[in-house]
Amino acid sequence: MSGERSRQEAAVVSRLAALRTATARIGTTLDEVTTWEELTREAALQTRGTAAVLRADDQPAGRRYEAVRGDPALLPEARWAAAIAQQEPGGNGAGETSSPSGGTPTALCVPVTTGGDSYGTLVCGRDTEPFTRWEVEACVLLAERAASHIRQAREHQQVSGLVGMLQSALRVEPGRPHPNLDIATRYLPAGQSALVGGDWCETIRLHFGRTLLVVGDVMGHGLEAAVDMTAYRSTLRSTASADLPPHRVLRQLDDIAAGEPDRRPATCLIARVDPAREQVTLASAGHLPPAVIDTDGKASLLPVPVGPPLGTGLGGYRSQTHRLSPSQTLVLFTDGLVEHRHEDIDQSLHRLTALTFAATTGPEQILDTLLSDLDTDHAEDDIAVLAARVRTRTDTTQQTQH
Repeated sequence: MSGERSRQEAAVVSRLAALRTATARIGTTLDEVTTWEELTREAALQTRGTAAVLRADDQPAGRRYEAVRGDPALLPEARWAAAIAQQEPGGNGAGETSSPSGGTPTALCVPVTTGGDSYGTLVCGRDTEPFTRWEVEACVLLAERAASHIRQAREHQQVSGLVGMLQSALRVEPGRPHPNLDIATRYLPAGQSALVGGDWCETIRLHFGRTLLVVGDVMGHGLEAAVDMTAYRSTLRSTASADLPPHRVLRQLDDIAAGEPDRRPATCLIARVDPAREQVTLASAGHLPPAVIDTDGKASLLPVPVGPPLGTGLGGYRSQTHRLSPSQTLVLFTDGLVEHRHEDIDQSLHRLTALTFAATTGPEQILDTLLSDLDTDHAEDDIAVLAARVRTRTDTTQQTQH
């Protein structure tokens, strides 16, 4: 007698272990379609029959089975099964019945619900013996598991949509440069789901034909970095209206950011381009130097005095002026364009300066070449890059007329 009891207990333990494994295979992703398919796969295995689902968001007249696992001929008519499920006989909401038409297999209908929310019905069918009590309870458990993960998937989708809307609102395009500059910009946030991060670029039109070009990189990624990025850009636009030298613009940005304890530090590079004098004046707050591409299509780095990142309150910024002819293209970028993890920054920058460009290549084509040849599809950080070239007098006149 004790031996028979031990065998029965061992069988129950084995079935419980198998059921626990089955439930763990449901909800492995945040994709609702995948969860439905996982539910019917496990239900078909538990009942040794066919399993499918009827989605609650389908119109009654258009009810059709989805995620069918097994022989569809073993399933009852869809609208009939949905009506049976709505009757919810029994405490657990699972109903086992036969179709009124002769010869149709026994069907098991289990509502997929959780917390008062209904997402559909799990329907199982087979042409052998009726479903056992164990099979009914197993399907109820699997349906509850699926419903919980479907609710989680929909909540995640809703939150992601709201975050996406907020990110799009934070993603502000650069301002209008002076018409005597040909400008191109690119922005690539890190991660497949991100729309915006902490990197940014800006162009601000100044008096006497000059333009302020700026790139910045807020510490961190995602929405939090984007919020601080927006604050830095707003402060920059306000400060730049005073037409200060680049190093004094950085000093004011640093003072303001340092007075806000929650503001993340940021690196920043400012270039004031003066086409009339064929000059560019640079100042850096912990940022990488810009590149200049000459008439031969060769790239080199322009030296710039580097001060501490913004938000430290340390100041100490200085400016340096270089010649910039109409035949040269200035490129400002954030570190995501060149940096690779576990690689020295000098080696990273060397990859950029080793590139060559066609002599007639414009800013747009230069950025296309940079992003392609530096394999930015696999970048480990956000990327913001800006290319600027002084227009010739003829080009400027045509641009103004248009």
